[in-house]
Amino acid sequence: MKNEHVSDIYEALLEKIGHLQWWPADTPFEVVIGTILTQQTKWTNVEKAIEGLKKYDLIEPEKLARAELELIEELVRCCGFYRQKAKRLKGIAGFFAREGIDNVFSLPTTQLRNLMLSLNGVGNETADSIVLYAADKPKFVIDAYTTRIMKCIGIEGNYMQLQEMFEKNLPEDVSLYKEYHALIVEYAKSYCGKKQCDDCVLTKGSKGED
Repeated sequence: MKNEHVSDIYEALLEKIGHLQWWPADTPFEVVIGTILTQQTKWTNVEKAIEGLKKYDLIEPEKLARAELELIEELVRCCGFYRQKAKRLKGIAGFFAREGIDNVFSLPTTQLRNLMLSLNGVGNETADSIVLYAADKPKFVIDAYTTRIMKCIGIEGNYMQLQEMFEKNLPEDVSLYKEYHALIVEYAKSYCGKKQCDDCVLTKGSKGED
């Protein structure tokens, strides 16, 4: 897939949807919390859980790390897998409380990504979401929506292959990465989720291109 095709997809999505201000959060650690909670659930559930955590003043690493696990479980129950997610939140909060969020996020991009991957419950997508949206460092996030859209236009690959394709063919720009990923997600929700393939602006004339 050539650079102009990556750019064409971005321009088509931008024209269709418009600019997005994505991943609303007051602090970088709130973004971290969101990346854990959003696994296998809808963002509306995440918002409800974060609202509950804020009510109990548990959006800071130190306070969340000290909170009773049972309370965290109750607050994030709406997100599904709540016991697992509560345990992961408490663990990651303890990590940031010990290490200091500024110290962690000052690490070079690759080192930060590898460190995030070493934490319990953090896979590629979660790690890259933290790197991009919380630390403001350039890592393109690949999710199920991205994989689906790429497959529809004739491009298949695993997580790392698709990520390399985007990063190789785009300027290393945090704002661009954020906007592009957000556009993919919003577009996929509107068209792929509702199977409106005939109205897709990406598949027309693009399938099978190099």
